[in-house]
Amino acid sequence: MEKTAHTSHSSLEDFYQEMADKSGLDIESILPKGLQKEIGHFNVFDIARTIQQVKLTFQMPYNRRKYYKISLIRGKNRAEYADKMIRIKSNALLFATPKVPYHWIPEDADQSGSFCVFTEDFFSKDRARGILEDLPIFRPGTIPLFEIDDVLADEVEALFKKIRREIESDYIYKYDLIRNYVLELIHYGQKLQPAAELSASGDTSLRVVSLFIELLERQFPVESPEQRLQMKTAKDYADRLSVHVNHLNKKLKESTGKTTTEIITGRIVQEAKILLRQTRWNVSEIAYALGFEEVAHFSNFFKKNTALTPMEFRS
Repeated sequence: MEKTAHTSHSSLEDFYQEMADKSGLDIESILPKGLQKEIGHFNVFDIARTIQQVKLTFQMPYNRRKYYKISLIRGKNRAEYADKMIRIKSNALLFATPKVPYHWIPEDADQSGSFCVFTEDFFSKDRARGILEDLPIFRPGTIPLFEIDDVLADEVEALFKKIRREIESDYIYKYDLIRNYVLELIHYGQKLQPAAELSASGDTSLRVVSLFIELLERQFPVESPEQRLQMKTAKDYADRLSVHVNHLNKKLKESTGKTTTEIITGRIVQEAKILLRQTRWNVSEIAYALGFEEVAHFSNFFKKNTALTPMEFRS
């Protein structure tokens, strides 16, 4: 399984530079027409044409992207996240966020579909920041990848065709219209999510759970060895939320089937796997960043939860 060990982030500049380098095209020719920087960034691509132009195998490296991406991928593929692997037999609808790294690997040569890339600013201009993360499809703790049938895939492809047609037009308000199309794509994905993930957080119990998850994910990603987790125990989170630790534990158990400690442990293990796979940090640096005072404590923790030592996992 290939992993990118030399980089932890992929920006839009990296994305376009790679396309330009491999296709021989000028970056300006790849960028959409009439897009001013003050409205953020948006672009859309046809997968088959992009593979042909750029001569890529269409592998998406295992890293954190600094942009959002919605993909309709038609073909046999597999997706690898930090702690799970998902195989797709035909059609997949994938929603990628800056917070969740993944590795996408095609398993046949017949790949087609469409994808779009955009920044938060594309949606957040003149709006409150964080609008995308408020949507259920982009909430932390979810893996928004769905296998869909041909009928739904055709519907989604038709929407991408509208976006491609609009981005080539001279309509002065085309990006406002494209935002609506992208929101429609997002709603396609949210319809596929389990009902529990779409529940409003007005209910007190769900609100506590939602705030806990938000607080937990706010500590990630760990981007440098100097960054350190500030909250590591159930009591740390309960104190920050101004609730009793038993109350927090009860609500999380009811909602997720897991205790507070199990959820925290799972997220730290997930981040440890990401750092071991995609960075060159040594184990002591990773241990420190994840809040462990001693490397041995981290190694014991990791082996207890994965049955492997950190070095065995990295190799």
